[in-house]
Amino acid sequence: MDRAARGRIFPAVKYPFRKMHGLGNDFVVFDARRSADLRLTPARAAALADRHTGVGCDQVIVLEPVEEGAADVFMRIRNPDGSEAGACGNATRCVAQLVAAETGRPRVTVRTVSGDLPAEALPDGLWRVDMGPARLGWRDVPLAREFDTLHLPLSRGPVGDPAACSIGNPHATFFVPDLARIKLETFGPSLERDPLFPEGANIGFAQALAPDHLRLLMWERSAGPTRACGSGACAALVNAHRRGLTGRRAAVSLPGGDLLIEWREEDGHVLMTGPVATAFTGELDLEALSAAAA
Repeated sequence: MDRAARGRIFPAVKYPFRKMHGLGNDFVVFDARRSADLRLTPARAAALADRHTGVGCDQVIVLEPVEEGAADVFMRIRNPDGSEAGACGNATRCVAQLVAAETGRPRVTVRTVSGDLPAEALPDGLWRVDMGPARLGWRDVPLAREFDTLHLPLSRGPVGDPAACSIGNPHATFFVPDLARIKLETFGPSLERDPLFPEGANIGFAQALAPDHLRLLMWERSAGPTRACGSGACAALVNAHRRGLTGRRAAVSLPGGDLLIEWREEDGHVLMTGPVATAFTGELDLEALSAAAA
């Protein structure tokens, strides 16, 4: 830098963003398909996600160009601790709506690190996402060693015997008779990090109300309690059906609202239907934000 430039105050580089949510599971969404590199470091992701000093969100979402194949957009997912997540059903609906508004097409394919997720607009503002096949093997979850994923030898206090599967990310579902007695902060952190899950796990607590209705509370890996979790709702329905508690189609009620989940018999794919909302838009100076949080 020359002498004339020293001491000069340079204008901040501001990045536009959109705050979106699916049933209260909320995201800060950046579009990096045509813009400069966001340099979204773990520290910056954490600063963004902080609900006191940042925008506040369950995940930071970055839209990136698709290098090859038939997908419309690549969706990168950052947890509040800066780690990368494989899939997020609620975020997929949000991103699909954004791309559909650009293209005018009611069908969008969103690529993630876990695979391509086709999404389709339905009446009344709802979106249906094909989350792909439920993966039930112990290596698929993954688990640290071989176990029957329908009954895991895992417990904390009064809760135990979960079922596990992967919906593009690891899930363990505990079935309980009364969700009102479950305190997520008591059980969630240690279960998420149990040695049985080498990559951690999303922890769900489900109560079967009827063959077509589940209630669910979620402790999301690296994010904590969330008002809704799309992949968690999918895992809960899959595991509930495997246990004989529900049919292959059910409403899953979360604190933020209901998702309709269907586990197709013909191909094992899991379909998730739910709403999308935009809370607000804005601009951020990412350098200033991360510096203030340091």
